[in-house]
Amino acid sequence: MKRRKFIKTAALGTGAITSGASYAFGANGQNKTKIGFIGVGGRGRGLLNAILTIDWIEVPAICDINPKALAATQEILKKHGRQKATEYGKNELEYKKLVERDDLDAVIIATYWQWHTPMAVDAMKAGKYAGVEVPAALSIDECWQLVHTSEETGIPCMMMENWSFRQDNLAVLNMIREGIFGDIVHCHCAHSHDCIDHWFFDSETGEDRWSAEFLLKYNRDQYPTHSLGPVLSWMDIPCGDTFDHITSMATDSKGINAMFTDRFGSDHPSAVRKYAQGDIVTSMIRTKMGKTIVVNYDMQLPRPYDNRWTIQGTRGIYNEQRNAIYLKDISPEYHQWEPFPPYQDKYNHHFWQEGNTYQGGGHGGVDLIELGYFAEAVRDQKQTPLDVYESVLMSCVVALSGDSIASGSQPVEVPDFTRGKWKTRKPAFAI
Repeated sequence: MKRRKFIKTAALGTGAITSGASYAFGANGQNKTKIGFIGVGGRGRGLLNAILTIDWIEVPAICDINPKALAATQEILKKHGRQKATEYGKNELEYKKLVERDDLDAVIIATYWQWHTPMAVDAMKAGKYAGVEVPAALSIDECWQLVHTSEETGIPCMMMENWSFRQDNLAVLNMIREGIFGDIVHCHCAHSHDCIDHWFFDSETGEDRWSAEFLLKYNRDQYPTHSLGPVLSWMDIPCGDTFDHITSMATDSKGINAMFTDRFGSDHPSAVRKYAQGDIVTSMIRTKMGKTIVVNYDMQLPRPYDNRWTIQGTRGIYNEQRNAIYLKDISPEYHQWEPFPPYQDKYNHHFWQEGNTYQGGGHGGVDLIELGYFAEAVRDQKQTPLDVYESVLMSCVVALSGDSIASGSQPVEVPDFTRGKWKTRKPAFAI
């Protein structure tokens, strides 16, 4: 029986793989977990470098339409003592041949945004776990495609939201679960990262990179998942609560034109081009259980990087920008901030404790922790750390913020992707 048919049959018999059933160790009963990579540009190769530090991982197949990226990836495999991978990249659809291979347990997708959903859907249909970079979906239809495919096949889909795995965020999560903050009421979060002069446009020539297309066509929160990653677990979403509706507004677009004028001169074509994307997008989300979340997109104006996480409850508040905390009846001074690092040490999550298997890797170590626990789920045929419902809830803000902005900031209902299961689902992330 082909592996994808086995998993689907098992899923149908056990209420889907989310039940925690455990099956064979690796495809075809082998002692290696085999993962294919689709998209091996800068981000894909960064993830590959991290995951290859795990000795029971093999990468038999890679896919990219850029021959230089494929060649660079083969060098990484060689550096880690792995065999040369089979290459796919003759055209944009050759990834389908990779996902149909019978020797793969999972695929990791690190391509341009518009390919994330179709590739993840095809991977699940072929019986492969899907680990997809952020955002997992760009439209509500794509969100439902991911949900329906995962439910119908019994195959997990995990968006690789690494900020859910940060040491500070997980320590805060431990504190919330111990009731230190009381009842959680409100959260503010943001992705504040000036990306105009290197991520959306070439820093030397000013030419459009692939992502510039989205700034020209859309006015929305293009990148909400780094903001919302830790917030979902902090607020037990969608496990006892979930999003109800969202209201968004955007500033005018001035930062992109100003950057081109400053760097390339006022006669540069991009200095006078009209961009749909506003510089700052503010979204307000109300949950079914009466909590509120403010989410900011802030990627086009000059600024240092930060995420501006604040989580507030009936007994205290944590603020990431200040690296500080205040707890009623615990903090030494009335209504005065105190440093957060001692609390991070005290409530350090087991993912970050000394002796944890997955140490090192990019983004301060979070990438390897995320990849390691994703790979363990694949190896043991169990649910991934973040599931498809969490993945689409983070991603749906892309489309819904755009809808609200286009309607003059009218509230927009958030679909219930769990179809009511949020009422009885139990928190599972990082337990």
